[in-house]
Amino acid sequence: MAFLRSAVRRMVSAVRSPPAPICRTSTRSYSSEPTREKGVPYEKTLKQQDQASTGPSKPLPRSADVVVIGGGSLGCQTIYHLAKMGVTNVVLLERDRLTAGTTWHTAGLLWQLRPSDVEVELLAHTRNVISKDLEEETGLHTGWIQNGGLFIASNKQRLDEYKRLMSLGKVYGIESHVLSPAETKDLYPLMNVDDLYGTLYVPKDGTMDPAGTCTTLTRAASARGATVIENCRVTGIQVRTDDLGVKRVKAVETPHGTIETPCVVNCAGVWATKLGEMAGVKVPLVAMHHAYVVTERIEGIKNMPNVRDHDASVYLRLQGDALSVGGYEHNPIFWDEVSDKFAFSLFDLDWDVFMQHIDGAINRVPVLEQTGIKSTVCGPGTELFILPLSVSGMMLGGGCGRELAHWIIHGRPEKDMYGYDIRRFHNSLTDNQRWIRERSHESYAKNYSLVFPFDEPLASRNMRKDPFHQALLEQGCVFQERHGWERPGWFNKHGRAPVKNYDFYGAYENKKNVNYKYSELLSKEYTFDFPPHHDVIKNECLSCRHGVAVFDMSYFGKFYLTGPDAKKAADWLFTADVNKKPGSTVYTCMLNKRGGTESDLTVSRLEPGAANLPLAPESNGDAYYLAIGGAVAEHNWNHIRTVLQDQGFRCNLTDHSEDMGMISIQGPKSRELLQEVLDTDLSNEAFPFSTHKVVNAAGHKVRTHTHTHTHGDPWLARWPGCHSTH
Repeated sequence: MAFLRSAVRRMVSAVRSPPAPICRTSTRSYSSEPTREKGVPYEKTLKQQDQASTGPSKPLPRSADVVVIGGGSLGCQTIYHLAKMGVTNVVLLERDRLTAGTTWHTAGLLWQLRPSDVEVELLAHTRNVISKDLEEETGLHTGWIQNGGLFIASNKQRLDEYKRLMSLGKVYGIESHVLSPAETKDLYPLMNVDDLYGTLYVPKDGTMDPAGTCTTLTRAASARGATVIENCRVTGIQVRTDDLGVKRVKAVETPHGTIETPCVVNCAGVWATKLGEMAGVKVPLVAMHHAYVVTERIEGIKNMPNVRDHDASVYLRLQGDALSVGGYEHNPIFWDEVSDKFAFSLFDLDWDVFMQHIDGAINRVPVLEQTGIKSTVCGPGTELFILPLSVSGMMLGGGCGRELAHWIIHGRPEKDMYGYDIRRFHNSLTDNQRWIRERSHESYAKNYSLVFPFDEPLASRNMRKDPFHQALLEQGCVFQERHGWERPGWFNKHGRAPVKNYDFYGAYENKKNVNYKYSELLSKEYTFDFPPHHDVIKNECLSCRHGVAVFDMSYFGKFYLTGPDAKKAADWLFTADVNKKPGSTVYTCMLNKRGGTESDLTVSRLEPGAANLPLAPESNGDAYYLAIGGAVAEHNWNHIRTVLQDQGFRCNLTDHSEDMGMISIQGPKSRELLQEVLDTDLSNEAFPFSTHKVVNAAGHKVRTHTHTHTHGDPWLARWPGCHSTH
């Protein structure tokens, strides 16, 4: 046994440089070494039931409507919800035993309140499934413990965030209470409340048991006809090309046979990238070590709520009469060599990395300073995922499993799952290792950070820059990141504010960026009130209303739709009639099968003729130019491709987003400004609203449109030959 504080002593003696400020170094009584014992705090794991087996737990069927790969939380939730929705010819394949890999060692915390209304709904469904539905269906207890949750606010901004969460919770009927420090002390007598502004208490939060949850889910799915096969690894995914050149899943290969299927669900967690490669799909994911320690018995801790101290980046999970202590550090260890043999294993805990959580935990619950550590738990987790695969997989798994099942059956999820959709990433980024690693690190390190409306990432920047980037930067442009693009946000009156290379917040021996103007400006934007640049935006708006303004919209998606069935496709895709005469531009929407809005865009009908790329594609018949919001360009590209494939339209969809710049000149004086640049008559008679033509601008060919969402004369110009910089 080792006391928590002994880790501090080991840290102090091990490092050559002075310890980090978070570590107190005053004289204390310590034991000699931290514990080396590893083990999860659960009474039962499925590993303990494992029997020596070289083959699958059940015979493989020849075919299935759906094959789910991965027997962790998300895989089990997915097969359960598929079976519950009537898809019974479904198979789950797990290479080892259920929960192997990441689920078996997860802390299993469930907090009902998040800043996102969609996530609140997903969490609520998970809780209902785990705490009520499964027990009613199977008569089995999942291991759910409703001991409540307590969020700690040590500053006013954090308390304001909690008040917003409480308000959001009221909409969904989630009971929560903002408590004063004194009320918090009454609820949790062992807690230090001297530095608190208050807390948010959610009585019906709780804790899930990985083995109990997954076992019950699969038993309920099996009772409806689903098949769960353990000890069966996947070795390949067969893909066929149909008559239209579309790649489609054909079968799943294993050492014990092949299952023909048209649908594969990748729930492989840390191994999702390797599995995706088998089907030619790029999954942007990186594995990291995530750790917590399990304490010895603590007098008076029984029945206490779980605790999240966001500002200390620490969580305290009730474990009977003990606590599990973990958090999210700024320097997590990457697991670069992901092993296929890793199942119910744990890493050795790196105390030098974990140490940063100790002081926060002891500050919050002082009795921990003299409490022994029973065991350590350090296993793999994932970041930057399509669906929550590890770090939040248990608590979001139920909601995501239901949406994924609905997605498979009906072609789209029931809720707005854009934040979990791989199509929110541009295809050029999903296998870019720099982008994946940097963004994953920042996502992990800021997991407990306040979520402000004007925040921007510092990681994975300058990936896609348009032709006007440098000119705008010199004018003091403060850029925002959208879909990998550096998009103009607002202009700093005090000069340049370039985005620097990511410094990993000083971790991994990286030198932290100093005199970082962009970061300094961002930090001033961290508010729920009007940001400091609010007046700057106001002045820009007034300039547009009364004079003229130029908007750089080069990050927009710019697609051409051509081919024999282009007109049929346009009639099917767009709500408005876009088949006006060539030279017309129509603002329209695209709808999904349920009649919901998929996107809004402009569609310009083009003259047939020889190619003059990037301004005009080759076309012997109908051709259309589509301009789509840059932040959703990949999503829209995939929506259009799916429609073309499903309907069998003989069309070509080509992407020229990075071949052209796009600027929008708006305001009552825009015509006056442009008339000095363009070699064509811009009068209403010569150039009516919602039309376009190719003209000369200072010696360059440009396609100019009259279209607007603002007050005043509208002009939009697409400039060719300006390639983005990578």
